[in-house]
Amino acid sequence: MSASPHALLRWQFDLTWALVDYHLERLKAADFLWEPAPLCWTMRLDPAGGWRADWADTEPDPVPVPTVAWLTWHIGWWWSVATDHLRQRPVRERADVGWPGPGQETITWLRELRSEWTDGLDHLTPADLDRPAAYPWAADTGLAVAHLAGWVNAELMKNAAEIGQLRLLRAARQPT
Repeated sequence: MSASPHALLRWQFDLTWALVDYHLERLKAADFLWEPAPLCWTMRLDPAGGWRADWADTEPDPVPVPTVAWLTWHIGWWWSVATDHLRQRPVRERADVGWPGPGQETITWLRELRSEWTDGLDHLTPADLDRPAAYPWAADTGLAVAHLAGWVNAELMKNAAEIGQLRLLRAARQPT
């Protein structure tokens, strides 16, 4: 039995989301800003009371260890932009994607992004899957919306593993 490309991408996404949600359900507010190493990327309160992500336009060496806060913002940023591309609407800039803060607000935000993404996926036609996509790569690569959907699945899986590992490390270091 063979699955259509759309069905396969959706199945893979649902599997990946189950792994993300497993960790989201278990996160505590204190997990978000826990810094596992001296060199970290995290979210910081700005003078206006919003959250600002640590960022460098060129990846530093060594690469800072991201916190759960940074990872959840990062997911929200790239997934918002991917959804903009999928739905063919104006693309948000990185600085325009805010982070709700540590705790349930961020979990709710990520679940809303999931709903928006799956709604977009579910309305794609076979022709839509073949439409050129210019994210997260250059426009002239010849890659299509199907590649974008596959990339979202891979990136989300990677971020789920990172969040899970941080959550487990923090729990293992807590006194019993």
